[in-house]
Amino acid sequence: MSALVVYESVYGNTHKVAEAIAEGLAAGAFAVSQIGPEDVSGLDLLVVGGPTHMHGMTTKRSRELAAEVARQDGEVDVDEHADSEPGLRTWLRTLPDGNGRPAAAFDTRLDSSPFLTGRASHGISSRLRRRGYDVLAFQSFLVSQSEGPLAPGELERARRWGAELAALAASAQPRLLGVS
Repeated sequence: MSALVVYESVYGNTHKVAEAIAEGLAAGAFAVSQIGPEDVSGLDLLVVGGPTHMHGMTTKRSRELAAEVARQDGEVDVDEHADSEPGLRTWLRTLPDGNGRPAAAFDTRLDSSPFLTGRASHGISSRLRRRGYDVLAFQSFLVSQSEGPLAPGELERARRWGAELAALAASAQPRLLGVS
């Protein structure tokens, strides 16, 4: 099965989760600035994720501000691709038609009620559906504070979720390809 995990990360937490999901899938993980939308055509599964900012997906400005504050503070690491372009919103907007191929979405967010924190995975899922993907699942991975670290056990949970996604995508393929 060919799969790929594409992510956006500011403090590195979403990057770590993306790599753990990719391990569970036996796939690669790439920052949105490292891979073109045209490079995902023909995949059996596309997994896309990003951090939750202000109840939803990041914006160019929210990423810039978060990275700037973290760099000034000096206490939090900033992901090397934090303020690279394109951002996830732009990348998803230019994604070619998925033709019903399986996809999944994930986010990182504060360890609190989604009603209070929001979920970037909802916006990612909606955009994937608009681009013609069949979103099989979405998931949130929790951070202890805005900048992290990840809550205990989240990386292992991400690996398991990656393996579950592989099984889901494998079972979805015959339906998508019209094979019984």
